[in-house]
Amino acid sequence: MKLTRWIVLLLAAALVVTAASGCGRKKQDDKHVSASGSTALLPLLKPAAEEFQKRHPEITVSISGGGSFTGQNQVAFGGVNIGNSDVPVTPELKAKGLVEFPCVVAPFVFITNKNVAVDNLSAEQYVGILTGQIKNWSEVGGANEKITLIHRAKSSGTRATIAEVVLGGARFTNDAIIQDSNGAVRAAIASTPGAIGYVDSAYADDSVKMLKYNGVEYKPENIVNRTYPVYSTPRMITKGEPTGATKLFIEFVLSKEFQEKYAVEYKFIPITRMAP
Repeated sequence: MKLTRWIVLLLAAALVVTAASGCGRKKQDDKHVSASGSTALLPLLKPAAEEFQKRHPEITVSISGGGSFTGQNQVAFGGVNIGNSDVPVTPELKAKGLVEFPCVVAPFVFITNKNVAVDNLSAEQYVGILTGQIKNWSEVGGANEKITLIHRAKSSGTRATIAEVVLGGARFTNDAIIQDSNGAVRAAIASTPGAIGYVDSAYADDSVKMLKYNGVEYKPENIVNRTYPVYSTPRMITKGEPTGATKLFIEFVLSKEFQEKYAVEYKFIPITRMAP
């Protein structure tokens, strides 16, 4: 009897310790939000995290890149609280209970090294360059110079957006230089004569040249009126409905204040401005 009683007491104590440690983890998790994925969203979500933490100093938010499909996989398997993605969740991962929150409109632009004389390419010319059929700038009205394509890996949502919107099912050439982020693509293009690639518009700066698409230059109003078609609707993804600090952070990013002030400031387009 005494042995049985001791066993019961030990089991009860173990359950108390387990429950207490579980509560401790939940409390700790509720003070930290982790997110990974789309590098296109980094110029928006890093400032968002900083502003959010000013308002909620008890909560820390960590934002990292890695690519949209990396973000989707990490949130699906519990590696992060939020997976950031330029593209919708894949059907395989959707079945794991992922919930998507479209958070902004992200324009993408084609950029070249500043020595490239071309200012505009047609949709067909972009396809020719991206698939490797057009190899020299002289074929599209430029100088006699080799075209070097610099772009993203297959895990990139930016790449997936370009594949869908611009290539329409055609395949990228394998003769390209691959970089792991929008910033790395921009830096490589800036230092490589004859180079071309694509980045989120927030990354386009004076170190590179921004090209027109079918004669239309990128401007926010040209996204809204649908004359410039190269954009995506990035989303913040959670496994199940978000709670606690994760929910608070997502609500902050989706708030009218953040959308109308900060999203515009960081060269994104508030999702509320896009008609269905």
